Amino acid sequence: MGNKTRQLNIAMLGHKRIPSREGGIEVVVEELGTRMVQLGHRVTCFNRSGHHVSGSEFDGQKLNEYKGVRLKTVFTINHKGYAAMSSSVSAAMKAAFGKYDVVHIHAEGPAVMCWLPKLLGKRVIVTIHGLDWQRSKWGGFAGRYIKFGEKIAVRCADEIIVLSRGVQKYFEQTYGRKTRYIPNGVTRPQKKEARLIRERFGLEKDSYILFLGRIVPEKGISYLIEAFRGIDTEKRLVIAGGSSDTDGFLKEMQGLAKGDERILFTGFVQGEMLEELYSNAYVYVLPSDLEGMPLSLLEAMSYGNCCLVSDIPECKEVVGEKAAVFRKGDTAELRKELQYLIDQPETAKEYRTGAAEYICGTFNWNKVAEETLKVYQGVKGQKERYGCTQGTGNLG
Repeated sequence: MGNKTRQLNIAMLGHKRIPSREGGIEVVVEELGTRMVQLGHRVTCFNRSGHHVSGSEFDGQKLNEYKGVRLKTVFTINHKGYAAMSSSVSAAMKAAFGKYDVVHIHAEGPAVMCWLPKLLGKRVIVTIHGLDWQRSKWGGFAGRYIKFGEKIAVRCADEIIVLSRGVQKYFEQTYGRKTRYIPNGVTRPQKKEARLIRERFGLEKDSYILFLGRIVPEKGISYLIEAFRGIDTEKRLVIAGGSSDTDGFLKEMQGLAKGDERILFTGFVQGEMLEELYSNAYVYVLPSDLEGMPLSLLEAMSYGNCCLVSDIPECKEVVGEKAAVFRKGDTAELRKELQYLIDQPETAKEYRTGAAEYICGTFNWNKVAEETLKVYQGVKGQKERYGCTQGTGNLG
């Protein structure tokens, strides 16, 4: 495809930094950016300065290029609540005044600045990774700022990409704004034997229930801990992930788990440790109240895991009939489903069968990159309809 069309010069912003697994957005930006380069286009990603959100010990080497993607570090106020805002303003200014054909902004908060590159003649794409103003960690001014970014995206972006049908429906009903549905992808992994996780945590294959994600309230971790404490099993509950500006909540969850030696908090994991955790779990659980499109769930299924998820649309869209489901926020039902999967290994095995083939066949990063490129190349015809000066729908 890249050889048949002119080379585009693409800027991406709104993420923390790549390469990184600090959150799902970072994974998406890396996967898209590297594939756009493979398709023959030039890509620049604007990285934040500062340390990894889970601690400076996870900082990677500062790079100017990664797999053909040019990396530029932008000014960042490294303080909770200001890092995302300051870095996205800095990045948007550089993108607006740079020689870029397309500026792709990720997430609602950074979309506040999408008017600037649009004003200077750039084609602007915004990907809504979730309705971030609903997340409990963003209250007060931060929540209002993120909601404002959503409205600016509706008014100014040439195209809006959404990751779930539910969010697509939200934009249609709230603003009368049509969006492009392009879900996240996944790459088929190679399963790993338990080696590092045995040495560090004493974990063996099928000896633990796994939650892997950011330690934030909307992930439903409190339900999971309460449910697990009432389960009769020798298996452990492994909660893997960094706190992402929510250290107080992490301590609260550690307090909730206190007294049950089966519950293990690993902290942030990446690389081979992460791969081993996915490869050897008995059940992967995602009890979220709120998601955009859960990359950790895609990854867990790509490893052929038996998965148990809350019944929010964003999870059900991913799993189809290939995972067990419980009512969101229902601790008793979560406990019942977990106990059943532990007591009935044949049922867990049935869920594993075909999970990887289904998920890797349905959600594919190469296809995501190709569909995104079509959006880059096709936004010109939408300019009058969604022009920044005209607006659309109810921006209230």
